[in-house]
Amino acid sequence: MSSSIPKEIHLILDSAGALIVFQEKGATWAGVLAFSSEDRAREFCRTSNLDAAEVAAISTGDPQAVAGLIASIKRRAIRNLLLDLDYKTGACTQIDFVGDSFGDPIARQLTPRGKH
Repeated sequence: MSSSIPKEIHLILDSAGALIVFQEKGATWAGVLAFSSEDRAREFCRTSNLDAAEVAAISTGDPQAVAGLIASIKRRAIRNLLLDLDYKTGACTQIDFVGDSFGDPIARQLTPRGKH
């Protein structure tokens, strides 16, 4: 689990170009799924059987790009990034939005998807 924000994050987009988000059962807020590499994003899609159209990257060192991303998604009750979410275990790094930038990364354990 990374304790710092990667230089680039990779976001999964659906066929309409919308960001893929994750909301825990009973939670008020959702988090954008973000990954430290394109390979990790594609692996999540394979593991979760998510039919994603593409993976888009954003430089975390570009304050204008980060502010634009946050401004565009805050309107949708999305308050953080869930970085490198492991579909099987639920382990990830949560990065909250602080104003128009990223806060400190914290390790997070979500409830993994149950077996059916």
